[in-house]
Amino acid sequence: MRIGVYGGTFNPPHLGHITAARAVFELLKLDKLLLIPDAQPPHKPLPEGSPTAQQRLELTRLAGEQLGLEERVETLDIELCRGGKSYTADTLTAVRALYPDDELWLLMGTDMFLTLHTWHEPERIMALAGIAAFGRSEKDSEELFAIQRERLYQTYPFARIFTLTVPGVVDISSTDLRDKLAEGGGSYYLAPAVYGAILRDKLYGTDENLKALPLEKLRPVALSFLKHKRIPHVLGTEQEAIRLSVRYGADVGKARVAALLHDCTKRLEMDEQTALCRAYGIQLDQLEQHALKLLHAKTGAAIARDAFGVDNEIYTAIFWHTTGHANMTLLEKIMYLADYIEPTRDFPGVDGLRAACYEDLDKGLRMGLEMTIQEMHDRGNPVHSATLEADEYLKGN
Repeated sequence: MRIGVYGGTFNPPHLGHITAARAVFELLKLDKLLLIPDAQPPHKPLPEGSPTAQQRLELTRLAGEQLGLEERVETLDIELCRGGKSYTADTLTAVRALYPDDELWLLMGTDMFLTLHTWHEPERIMALAGIAAFGRSEKDSEELFAIQRERLYQTYPFARIFTLTVPGVVDISSTDLRDKLAEGGGSYYLAPAVYGAILRDKLYGTDENLKALPLEKLRPVALSFLKHKRIPHVLGTEQEAIRLSVRYGADVGKARVAALLHDCTKRLEMDEQTALCRAYGIQLDQLEQHALKLLHAKTGAAIARDAFGVDNEIYTAIFWHTTGHANMTLLEKIMYLADYIEPTRDFPGVDGLRAACYEDLDKGLRMGLEMTIQEMHDRGNPVHSATLEADEYLKGN
């Protein structure tokens, strides 16, 4: 494999990092990209008030997911676990141990490239990896690259060096971006999920009240909870909830909040879900104790109420969006069906279900419940009692 290694403080990781990494990935035809946040940069200390190492790791992971490379991009904590000053030579040695037979390329920006000969053990660095240097602005000219390339080739004739200027890339320094964030701006320079995590955890001087977020800020915060592949589903559910709310006279604002937060704990594993259930006093029946897919609705509702201050109407719409229950409210029905028929859903019968939902809401709800029951039977899985009760209730009305 041909593997790119991209290290840095990523404080925070911004669109300049993302677009440059993507360009190098494509031009060098890399098979994998490793993002590695520094523990302690050797050339300068982290600014006072910087996020913790774990928070920077999470921001970097979220930024990496925005590359759309799926399993081909990975965020590693090897420098954070090692501690002390983060020397690139040591990091590459560790990566080489993980990938002994693969071709490594070290990604870096112009400033780093122009000072590479002054780094700790530059000879070892260039023996372990090729150098892929990229410019992020018009001033990063080929002339600058050429002078440094010649210097490095003369000193290290075995070096492999690739340089490029990435046109149209977002050009922002991390220092300037931190200042913009502290002043209430900066969102333009960040992937939405990264910006949301910064607001969520009140990083870089931000201080948003999560219980009074406008929708334009709630959306990125909600996305920061998700795996990248789930983002289109959540945004699709929001759009479907808007349409259904307009069609049937529900509160559009509440429907949008419920849709944005309905999967906020979806990425958690069983032990994390059950820990949240214990923390919030959520009682689980026998089926729920063993069915991971049923738990995120309950824990998501709890987080929505505890962290974001949603009212009871939104809380119950999230709580019941997976199973339904007898005598559902209008918002609960809309949330259940918006999750079921949003535009990215593609399964046999979905078009007929969509048509039924806009013809008559209860007709669509009953069809959706019966499709779920049939699917569970076909798979040999038990059906949650609340789903059966919801179906029986609609049959009797």
